[in-house]
Amino acid sequence: MKKLFLLVVAITGILTTGFGQAKKGIQTVTIKTPTVQCESCKKRIEDFMKREDGVQKVNVDFKKKVTKVTFVAERTNIENVKTAIANAGYDADDVTADTEAYKKLPKCCKKPEDGGGGDH
Repeated sequence: MKKLFLLVVAITGILTTGFGQAKKGIQTVTIKTPTVQCESCKKRIEDFMKREDGVQKVNVDFKKKVTKVTFVAERTNIENVKTAIANAGYDADDVTADTEAYKKLPKCCKKPEDGGGGDH
């Protein structure tokens, strides 16, 4: 009986510690995405980020020009997240959009100085 009690206590301790550590590995960051213009930009970034390892949730607010990303810290980091957004064709904080990806964006998603923006 004593061995059974110790086994239950040990398993409970292991599970509690494991869940506590998993929670610590989740991070949410807000990244300035000043070049997002419209709903199409929002969808493009959110769809692109779904494929990134460790990313759990993405919410682009094109009116405020920010992107919130929730990710598993053991699988990625904020620099990788910014680079992924840049690879989708958008500026992310201090990381400039990939030139080739930006060229492939629809006209409405490009910067106003490049003939983009306007009504969507």
